[in-house]
Amino acid sequence: QVQLVESGGGLVQAGGSLTLSCAASGRTFSNYAVGWFRQAPGEERRFVAALSWNGAYTYYADSVKGRFTISRDNAKNTVYLQMNSLKPEDTAVYSCVARSGANAQAMTGLNPDDSWGQGTQVTVSS
Repeated sequence: QVQLVESGGGLVQAGGSLTLSCAASGRTFSNYAVGWFRQAPGEERRFVAALSWNGAYTYYADSVKGRFTISRDNAKNTVYLQMNSLKPEDTAVYSCVARSGANAQAMTGLNPDDSWGQGTQVTVSS
């Protein structure tokens, strides 16, 4: 497994932007498909975005499509989530996830072999 550490969360007004980063270490990160999930208080963890190991394929939840962009820099072992036009309902703890040998579509669901970061809080005020 890889170790993942998120950063970049914070407080932003509605309509604003944030970029989350997820730094990976421990294994050959370029072999891993990656994704972002979020969890709001009292709710289950929900899929946000996923990206294939080579960056060629992406998947997004309908709620963020057109506003969020997932990307990766394998040379830096880092995954990014660019979030634009943020809404109060985007408020949640955002966590990155990685899975060896998976395709991007498979990352839309959870797997017990996944590596997770500790999460970073994003709060969008109205």
